[in-house]
Amino acid sequence: MNLNIITGIIFLILAPLIGGLIAGADRIVTARMQGRVGPPLLQPFYDVSKLFEKETMVVTTTQYVYVVAYIVFIAFTGALFFSGGDILLVVFALTLAHVFLIMGAYASRSPYSVIGAERELIMLMAFEPAIILCAAGMYLVSKSFFVRDIISYNGAIILLIPGLFFAFLYVFTMKLRKSPFDISTSHHAHQELIKGLTTDFSGSVLGITEIAHWYETVFLLGFIYLFFAFNPVIGIIALIVIYLLEIYIDNVSARVRWSFALKSAWIITAVLGIVNIGILFFRWW
Repeated sequence: MNLNIITGIIFLILAPLIGGLIAGADRIVTARMQGRVGPPLLQPFYDVSKLFEKETMVVTTTQYVYVVAYIVFIAFTGALFFSGGDILLVVFALTLAHVFLIMGAYASRSPYSVIGAERELIMLMAFEPAIILCAAGMYLVSKSFFVRDIISYNGAIILLIPGLFFAFLYVFTMKLRKSPFDISTSHHAHQELIKGLTTDFSGSVLGITEIAHWYETVFLLGFIYLFFAFNPVIGIIALIVIYLLEIYIDNVSARVRWSFALKSAWIITAVLGIVNIGILFFRWW
């Protein structure tokens, strides 16, 4: 069997396990920062297993279909990425996955869910330009849109596209649903929209959503690793430092308005991303 296919299958199997462990470690580190002991490392798995044991109440059957489509495309996104596929197709699949999640929230017609869905659309608009420009920048450096070629590039990509890297880090907080950008939904109880996007998700539907988030977390960390792929040790250290930084930001930041989140993401992406790509054009000219 082709090695790329094997790595894709490994992602499908191990990503939920790794993502759940990351979520557990996240809770422990957050608790220690707040002076608490925190839950056990495996608490996220216990929570999800309880969700699948509960009765699933759905307002409309299409909601379940949308959520299943969401996790399918999230899993496909990560599998395609880790199998070395086309990074543009990866970006499009990720976007489609979140469109299904938003449609699932809209299906309930609850005011909290609808507002959460609208805010998720805004976050999608804020995130997409950064990841698309990152893909374009990696292409300019490696001369390929395929992840397997980007990761095998003989050089430190981070040194050639630092602006794109910091632009992606800024919107990375949005995808992790952490403060100050936990606008559409949050993993914490202090969300002013109750649970926003996932207010009317329950039972197995909510459990599927949590597992999909684990898949996405592993994929996003893999995307960041591309910047440091020239040295695996440095790459792993960078991922740990970056995630710890995200937890710290989550604990010290207050939630911002959606308008600030969108404008700031676009401004930072435009300034850092477009300038960085412009420099690359002149460099290769």
